[in-house]
Amino acid sequence: MQSIRKIGRWVLQTPGQTFVLCPLVVVAFELALRGGTLVIVPWGCALLAWSYLQYRFVGNYRFPRAGGDWGMGLHPDHIVDTGPYRYTRNPMYLGHLIFMLGLAITFWSLFALVLLVLRAIWFHRRVLSDEQRLAAHFGPDYAAYCSRVKRWIPGVI
Repeated sequence: MQSIRKIGRWVLQTPGQTFVLCPLVVVAFELALRGGTLVIVPWGCALLAWSYLQYRFVGNYRFPRAGGDWGMGLHPDHIVDTGPYRYTRNPMYLGHLIFMLGLAITFWSLFALVLLVLRAIWFHRRVLSDEQRLAAHFGPDYAAYCSRVKRWIPGVI
């Protein structure tokens, strides 16, 4: 029973929503919409794998360098501006969004595309909140980092 509760809590957290719940909901929706068949675009699977691996790699990279905790529950002790963080301030969140794009492509799903837009709005609002806390915590050092590194897509936005 304890392990079931632990799994339930994880599924309700952001990674569980993106990497478990969203795929299950998209597959169920598409099966219902298409009478029990799925359209599968194989190269979309590469996006799914890449984005999940990006999320895991970046998390494993950030945690020992920044301190804090895996989420934003505790402020990090340091600004990480090396590795993937020298290109984008949010490579883990970007991994989530690339995964959602991969879902839309893999299952050729308009529904998954709508979920991507909704998740992108949610993540953007979360980033704005995170950035306020980080700016208050790190001050001018964080402002300098923000002026050097784009929020989402390297060299673009």
